Amino acid sequence: MGILRLPSLIANTKHFTKLQSLCNRNHSDVSKGYLAIYVGEIQKTRIVVPISFLEQPLFQDLLRKSEEEFGFHHPMGGLTIHCEEDVFMNLTYRLSVS
Repeated sequence: MGILRLPSLIANTKHFTKLQSLCNRNHSDVSKGYLAIYVGEIQKTRIVVPISFLEQPLFQDLLRKSEEEFGFHHPMGGLTIHCEEDVFMNLTYRLSVS
């Protein structure tokens, strides 16, 4: 069995709550300095992330992999990344604390 670390679990929860509150806003209401992204393999979830993530090598790798696999066709009308939502949330958490 793995050991859960409470501080990291709490930090992940706070990060997820913050991102969810941004996601629940009006879809046309994205604050300046943020980017709306649709994430998921089957059902897409809209997540709003800081534009500064675009400069991060981990995020760029994810975008490259998505583009290689799925091209630039984005039926949701915005940037769509085909990966599991929890994987994406983990990545954005790591980017936000670095």
